[in-house]
Amino acid sequence: MASPRQARATLREVADRAGVSTSTASLVFSGKGPVAEDTADRVRRAATDLGYTGPNPLASSLRHGRAGVVGVVVEGRLLHAFRDPFAVSVLDGLAQELDAIPAGMLLIAQPADDPGRIIPQLAGYALDAVVFSLCGPMHNPVVEQLAARGIPMAGNGSPDDPRVAQIRLDERGASASAARHLHDLGHRRAGHIAMQLQGDSSTGPITPADVEKAAYADARDRALGFMDVFGEASPMVETALPDVEQGRLAGGMLLDVPAEHRPTAIVAQSDLLALGAIRAAEDLGLRVPHDVSVTGFDGVDLPWFVGTLTTVLQHGEEKGRQLGVMVRALLAGEPVTDVQMPTELRVGTTTAPPDSDAADQPARSRD
Repeated sequence: MASPRQARATLREVADRAGVSTSTASLVFSGKGPVAEDTADRVRRAATDLGYTGPNPLASSLRHGRAGVVGVVVEGRLLHAFRDPFAVSVLDGLAQELDAIPAGMLLIAQPADDPGRIIPQLAGYALDAVVFSLCGPMHNPVVEQLAARGIPMAGNGSPDDPRVAQIRLDERGASASAARHLHDLGHRRAGHIAMQLQGDSSTGPITPADVEKAAYADARDRALGFMDVFGEASPMVETALPDVEQGRLAGGMLLDVPAEHRPTAIVAQSDLLALGAIRAAEDLGLRVPHDVSVTGFDGVDLPWFVGTLTTVLQHGEEKGRQLGVMVRALLAGEPVTDVQMPTELRVGTTTAPPDSDAADQPARSRD
């Protein structure tokens, strides 16, 4: 039979035993005020004798009107987020800023195929704010529930709702810059590897009509940037996940065709997808960049990749910090406006001019 739960010792009981005021005992545990060392030692000994382990966090949050927790909604399984260096860099930057509040992060996985499933779960959490750390769907059903509770929200470009403060990126322009770099090198046959356009996407070919109906603004706009340069007739493949293996499958779909139809360049919507495309090329005996050039998007650290990926840098850690700065301002009741983050194209070793026979092919550009 379980023994009855022992009542938790209180700060007042500790203060009484140490012969000090409750406010003095509180200063010892908070570390926020000067207390003589011998007095502090008496308070700590009294706490040990009584089994007191510190202030009750629930009571503290009620007194200060804060839970000390910021919810971070991550679409899909957390496993996939932790495998993505860009997602990790955003979370790292966010954590650095939240530590200054101070506040902890509660990671909440939101199923891509049923985003409303977490609404009952969210309703049971005491949260100071919520951050949508990655680019999720444009319309997220949890926004209404959070807004009704008065919980401030910040997002990384989504959900598309005026009640969510945003870190924005010129996704279309950034993607077009990578495509334009290839076009300027002389490439006229290019393929595109997109992230998922819908919550239940599978890896396979897509059309411009699929792009226009996308639920994800970042994937849609990066595809539009590619089409702005190489045209709507260029082959495009959507992936179920933005990881190396899906990039490899998509790259195989684009490259495993007769040489006269094979793209001489691939624009991928993430660095991991780009690395998958490079592996697909190697599987087919193609050399990068001699036979096919490849670009990515993110600019993550890839110490295990030999060479330097040509990619769009979007500075994930700084993005995370900016999200944290937004949260701090929202919690302070300060006005917050959307922030436009810069991007830049880093030219590496995975792009080069095509062979002369490929360069002579008719252009598919809208120029």
